[in-house]
Amino acid sequence: MALLLLLLLCLVSEASSNLEGKLIADLLANYDKRIRPAEKLGDINDVTLKLTLTNLISLNEKEEVLTTNVWFELQWVDYRLSWNESEYEGIDLLRIPSGLLWLPDIVLENNVDGQFEVAYYANVLVYSSGSMYWLPPAIYRSACPIAVTYFPFDWQNCSLVFRSQTYNAREVKLDLSEEKGKLIEWIHTDPGDFTENGEWSIKHKPAKKNINWQFTKDDIEYQEVIFFLIIQRKPLFYVINIIAPCILISSLVVLVYFLPAQAGGQKCTLSVSVLLAQTIFLFLIAQKVPETSLNIPLITKYLIFTMIVSTLIVMNCVIVLNVSLRTPNTHGLSKKIKHVFLELLPQYLGMHLESSEDSWDKPQPRRRSSFGIMIKAEEYIVKKPRSELMFEQQRDRHGLKRINRTIADIDIGTTVDLYKNLAHFSPEIKSCVDACNFIAKSSKEQNDFGSENENWILIGKVIDKACFWIALLLFAMGTVTIFLTGHFNQAPDFPFIGDSKKYAPE
Repeated sequence: MALLLLLLLCLVSEASSNLEGKLIADLLANYDKRIRPAEKLGDINDVTLKLTLTNLISLNEKEEVLTTNVWFELQWVDYRLSWNESEYEGIDLLRIPSGLLWLPDIVLENNVDGQFEVAYYANVLVYSSGSMYWLPPAIYRSACPIAVTYFPFDWQNCSLVFRSQTYNAREVKLDLSEEKGKLIEWIHTDPGDFTENGEWSIKHKPAKKNINWQFTKDDIEYQEVIFFLIIQRKPLFYVINIIAPCILISSLVVLVYFLPAQAGGQKCTLSVSVLLAQTIFLFLIAQKVPETSLNIPLITKYLIFTMIVSTLIVMNCVIVLNVSLRTPNTHGLSKKIKHVFLELLPQYLGMHLESSEDSWDKPQPRRRSSFGIMIKAEEYIVKKPRSELMFEQQRDRHGLKRINRTIADIDIGTTVDLYKNLAHFSPEIKSCVDACNFIAKSSKEQNDFGSENENWILIGKVIDKACFWIALLLFAMGTVTIFLTGHFNQAPDFPFIGDSKKYAPE
């Protein structure tokens, strides 16, 4: 019984196939695919379009090319391919190769690779009423002008423009498809078949028929159907791989202020190293964005900003080094400079400079060097006549050796006054008084010289601290301002300015 049923089905299938073949042969007997299906002169063929997006493959910013995988749906009526179903045992649908039929010759106008046609010429579904349904797949590479102003926090508005390359508006009328009496004014996506892109998210996908009024109906450019893709970039990849390392490396340049004021070489080395790292990031970004002079990407603006800050810091390091190495022999230190940099600014910067016994108006005494005093004494002895050196041992008799033991504990000014008084009583002491006066004077000059040197070093530290806070505030404010500008650059709520329609399925 089963074998008999299977044999019956095969016979029915063969008879049906033979009948479909006969129907196709009858329809194409006098059919010419080169002739537009118009019953009389002046008839216009209505062609409806619908685009189903299955994958947004990529958007190449460098080449400004959008690559998409779509199904391109076309519907029209060809009166020559209609038949009476009753004459062919109720057959109401045929599948005919597209190469045998007239096609409306609608292509992607803004393609960039010269491939105007679809990827695969699928069969055309032909209904008994003469309605034609063609759904070929295609991979389109369309031109998409890139707005790089807010890269990598940008959104782009790309479009696919379809137009008939052979027929004008008086022969073929283009329009969007309808479904259940409602115009499909959007790109259709099937959640089950659509593949999400890792870099871009689709915000809006409207569709519109556009009329170019600068042309006439006799021109091919008069009418076109445009499918828009408004997409927002997902910036996580760039934040982790470019922005975060760039911010961390750029922030290192502020650390130069923690080095001593006299370490100018090390400061410049660190700053120049950061500049080189920023140049590498700038080179990487230049390979990603298109070569345009119309706009500057946001990340490029930030890198240029940090490079300018780094350059200013290098200049500041050189200036601070110049100030710190100044001496009284080359530069004079005025009271006004002392007041501003050693009294006024440290209060606002929270610096506590070590104060000496004297005020800032007087030279700061430094720790006395016994080596310097020995040199001065030796210099005096060399200049002293040998006849006077014979009486040097006489000091033990007059008890001067005891006085010398306590002289280290007496202030230099007091010692000088004491020696001046003693010089009136003993001629032998005069030579010793002169030596002490010479040593005291040399020590005072040395202290004055060292005190002014120390003041210049302190001024360098104050300038370093002030520039540190300025650079830190400038870096922080610039970073936050630039990237907040990009963060608030979001795709609009509606696809078209001034139009509150969503152009999306409800």
